[in-house]
Amino acid sequence: MSKPVVATASLAGCFGCHMSFLDIDERILTLIDLVEFNKSPIDDIKTFTKPVDIGIIEGGCCNSENVEVLREFRKHCQVLISLGECAIMGGLPAMRNAIPVRECLEEAYFHSPTIDPSEPKIMPGDEDLPIILDKVLPLHEIVKIDAFLPGCPPSADLIWKALTSLLEGKPLDLSYNLVKFD
Repeated sequence: MSKPVVATASLAGCFGCHMSFLDIDERILTLIDLVEFNKSPIDDIKTFTKPVDIGIIEGGCCNSENVEVLREFRKHCQVLISLGECAIMGGLPAMRNAIPVRECLEEAYFHSPTIDPSEPKIMPGDEDLPIILDKVLPLHEIVKIDAFLPGCPPSADLIWKALTSLLEGKPLDLSYNLVKFD
């Protein structure tokens, strides 16, 4: 019997949600017995090699590459989970949403304290660089999301409970003590 397949990715964020995922500690051994990872930093597979039962994405979308990765996940994943505040609401990266992108780039590349004023000011513009979006977007504004796991980062217990519920075919019944923030 084949195991359910899980894929994970990190977009515009700090990778803290993946760190929280790893904080399930010894339960990771149980999880490895229950699922197969595909396209995840956990197993270092870079591309989808089969259909995925559960996709988990942290981080918002701040550039064209993030949007492309998110759309690929939606295409390949039966269930797609938005993990953490950056994925759900844009998080800290969305703090730039009140400032025009051009101003953000000028501050970073022309006015930063680490810029030598005697050096020429160059704005990166290589065609291989992803195009920066005008706003950092939460995942559900781009694709359909099936479940939201809040937190910055969500607790390891919340992630564990959500995954095991989905794997057992149970509805996500996440109690208050798993999602409270204090």
